[in-house]
Amino acid sequence: MTAAVPDRDLGARTAGPVGGGPRTSSGDTACPPADGVARPSAAPQVVEVARTALDWVYDHRSCFALPEDVLAPDVLVDRTWKPLGELAQLGDGIRRHTASGPARRRAAELLEFAWGQTRRGSLLLEQLRAEPMSTYPLEIYAAFRSAGFRHPGFEELARALARTRSWAHTEQDPTRRLGILNAEHRTGLPPHAPPCTALYRTWLGSLPEPWMFERSSGYALTHVVFHLTDWGNAPHRMPRRLAHYLHHWLPAWLDSCLEEELWDLAGELLAVAAGLPTPVPARIVEPAWARLAAAQDAAGGLCEVGPSRRDGTAEPGFLHCYHSTLVAAYAATLTVARLYGVPPVSLTATVLPGPETAPPGDAP
Repeated sequence: MTAAVPDRDLGARTAGPVGGGPRTSSGDTACPPADGVARPSAAPQVVEVARTALDWVYDHRSCFALPEDVLAPDVLVDRTWKPLGELAQLGDGIRRHTASGPARRRAAELLEFAWGQTRRGSLLLEQLRAEPMSTYPLEIYAAFRSAGFRHPGFEELARALARTRSWAHTEQDPTRRLGILNAEHRTGLPPHAPPCTALYRTWLGSLPEPWMFERSSGYALTHVVFHLTDWGNAPHRMPRRLAHYLHHWLPAWLDSCLEEELWDLAGELLAVAAGLPTPVPARIVEPAWARLAAAQDAAGGLCEVGPSRRDGTAEPGFLHCYHSTLVAAYAATLTVARLYGVPPVSLTATVLPGPETAPPGDAP
């Protein structure tokens, strides 16, 4: 069971939910809406990107495994905890926005695998004890918590740490702080600061001159949107002025990323396009999906930057393509749900999980 809880304030003038509320769906593909008005079926190319990218991730799941010495002080977080946390976060997004079928089952299996790698949360607790002022254990745990997994001991320690002055005043860039505030929200902790304060200090929150867009600001703005909308689960939390700004300028930024073969950032921008209160129209994003599909290799993998490996050249290393492939699977799933189908989660409330006993996969 999952329980809907009211959203905490994420800034003034948030956009309302799209349409008249969520509709039901019976499978991975789109179904006719309740109002009887014809809608286009899911674009086959986007569906295929979602399927093949998820297949690649599933086939490479052992590469996400944590090493035995993951708690050692000299272990690189970006090569151990970070990929696993991203697998949990994006795997949860794929599962949430797929009503049923093989994709949902595979995403649920990946979540079970990732949770097992943490020894069902025990390693995250040990990591938090070892680094009490590091925020990444909470950020990773929040993805699992959203997916329905819980470790009471971790939550107890996190709750105590979140009450300290040090936690509230650790120096962080605004986008990271916004992510931590969302992690607190997803874990059921009181926010240590008003989210709107962090939002309006971000690059996107300033409504910047659009020609100042570059790679680092691109990643910053996509994550601002992910944190604001709880990874596409609560698009109505996006302030109207930011949503309007993104509708106007995101297509141009997306084109520039595709021209530069920045597939990872292009995938994140496509996820943003699908996750806005009113998604960017299909006529704008479908050509981008065609470009992204052409950049996949024969197995469904997508390198972060550079030409396609479809011609049979050697596959790049795991670290050079896992994130972009995960993002492609998630963004394509979200696009199918928001543009062509019906997501199985409410668009008017953030959903927080129930007890650990609730199955993360399909309901029986």
